[in-house]
Amino acid sequence: MLPGMEMEKLLRNFEHHLRETLGITVAPEKWENAGKLPFFLRDLYDFFQVSVLDTSCLLMIVRNEEEQTPANIRKQMLQVREKWDGEVIYLRSSISAYNRKRLIEQKVPFVVPGNQMYLPMLGIDLREHFRQIRTGVPIKFSPSTQALVLHVLLHGAGSGYTPSRLASRLGYAGMTLTRAFDELALLGLGEVVTEGRERILRFSEDKRKLWERSREFMRSPVTRRTYIRPVERQWPGVTSGLSALAHCTMLAPPANPVYALGMNDWKSMNLLTAIVELPGPEPQSYEIELWNYSPLLFQEDDVVDRFSLYLSLQDNADERVQSALEKMMEDALW
Repeated sequence: MLPGMEMEKLLRNFEHHLRETLGITVAPEKWENAGKLPFFLRDLYDFFQVSVLDTSCLLMIVRNEEEQTPANIRKQMLQVREKWDGEVIYLRSSISAYNRKRLIEQKVPFVVPGNQMYLPMLGIDLREHFRQIRTGVPIKFSPSTQALVLHVLLHGAGSGYTPSRLASRLGYAGMTLTRAFDELALLGLGEVVTEGRERILRFSEDKRKLWERSREFMRSPVTRRTYIRPVERQWPGVTSGLSALAHCTMLAPPANPVYALGMNDWKSMNLLTAIVELPGPEPQSYEIELWNYSPLLFQEDDVVDRFSLYLSLQDNADERVQSALEKMMEDALW
């Protein structure tokens, strides 16, 4: 049985997880009508009611360390719902990776604070907190989350990542990467565990599978395109767009070379050099892509990485471009 202090800690961790992940505040309260439930359920669980995104939910908190089968948990949850007019959430401090997968298969809502949250009945509202439009448009990664996933795709999954180690590599603050960890855990793309004082992100799938599963959440890194005349001084542009695709495939290069810059590099360049943006392409002008993360993070030989290049051109209607993109990704080293 969970001691009183452990129960309080689990509830505090639950509150903290929802606050950090979804930006909402909840206040669990002991459910006074638990006495209406069969004795064996009261013996197995403690029950707390809570409002999550204006939805009445009942936390079903296991009272001992022994894990039950997901099928049994689902049956018990259905029995609880007979006495509770709302949603029910299974809450536990830790769940094995195997049982987490089975719980999802059984459609059992659950929260493992600091690790994973699966709340299918609140899917629309949860996605709203990640700025998803309610018309069914897929949620998209934040720029920091996308940069993190690209780092993994390009350098391998490794044994685990921490916010502090990634901060120096990706140029984001530790807190920003902590939110990226939560985003990946919420979407079921990664597993976050706490070891000592460190939060560690792990991926159980190979790079190909991670790319296939995460691609729907990725967005083009390009926020704006413009044209400028050639710059005489050294500058931080990286070959991108159709120029980069021509470098990687047999596609003919475009008439105007294409370069990518991060927003900070673009602003710095404007401070040092009076850049005049052109209304459209001119002979010998450059096409400039402004990215929401730095293309310098993943460039190789002054060319943007293939994953970002694919994302930047995936909506191009030219069949030759789409054919070249497919060929490029087939040749990618997995």
